[in-house]
Amino acid sequence: MMDAQMIGGAIQGFGCDKDILIDILTQRSSAQRIMIAEAYGSFYGRDLLNELKEKLDGHFKEVIVGLMYSPPAYDAHELWHAMKGAGTDENCLIDILASRTTSDIFQMKEVYLMQYGCNLDQDLYSETSGHFRDALINLAQGVREEGYADPGLAAQDAMVLWEACQRRTGEHKNLMQMILCNKSHQQLWMDFQEFQNISGQDIATAIEGCFDGCFQQLLLAIVSCVRDKPSYFAYRLYSAIHDFGFHNKTVIRTLVARSEIDLMTIRRRYKERYGRSLYHDIKNFASGHYEKALLALCAGDTEDY
Repeated sequence: MMDAQMIGGAIQGFGCDKDILIDILTQRSSAQRIMIAEAYGSFYGRDLLNELKEKLDGHFKEVIVGLMYSPPAYDAHELWHAMKGAGTDENCLIDILASRTTSDIFQMKEVYLMQYGCNLDQDLYSETSGHFRDALINLAQGVREEGYADPGLAAQDAMVLWEACQRRTGEHKNLMQMILCNKSHQQLWMDFQEFQNISGQDIATAIEGCFDGCFQQLLLAIVSCVRDKPSYFAYRLYSAIHDFGFHNKTVIRTLVARSEIDLMTIRRRYKERYGRSLYHDIKNFASGHYEKALLALCAGDTEDY
């Protein structure tokens, strides 16, 4: 209740004490923020999320409002806006659907339907196309096996993947995406090792050489997430910061979505892979309360990371 009252004091009237919002909301868990919102509603008779949307603006608003969603609701929110805005943000679709667990996807789809009155699969079908669409819908169906692996199937899967890279027909692309979207991560680990043995080539290198466009990007994202999910997100952050002139949506989405999962590991991978500190890269490109909110999410030993 004290947090709710402090936030109420921060956003009442004409001004807004953004420092209080940062100090409280970036330092609480998602479950705690939901409790704060409930206490705020009971005390003030108003919806905290709507209040924040009205009082805040810019990228700072995107960070603070994003933190107020539960993880499944935030994913649903991002997917909705990726498809319903001007154009389609394919990278957002890839980042979320290639990296979430089966349980994550089922919860996300329930919220998506409840919040927006739309079926996620149907929206993906209408907003994307080709084999990229097929693979996204496959992932969104949440049928990936989890915790199951059969060493006896690895060579068979690897041969299917290798033939898909060699022949590249529509049928072979379908077979490839079905393996990458449906098999457990443990199975895919073994499949990738067998692929190397059969072809003498790394699976990611083969995909880069055989496919292109969003379909290629999605397949590579799946491979990267199977091997080391924090490294995938470290790569996405580095690209967003250095290749696109600080792509705010990608940075915000990654930091908010991964803040309670593996953000500290992502920071370590970022430093190991690029020889740079994620904390200091954000500090160099962002500014004001937006910068402060992002850095608060990244809080830790800044010298090491």
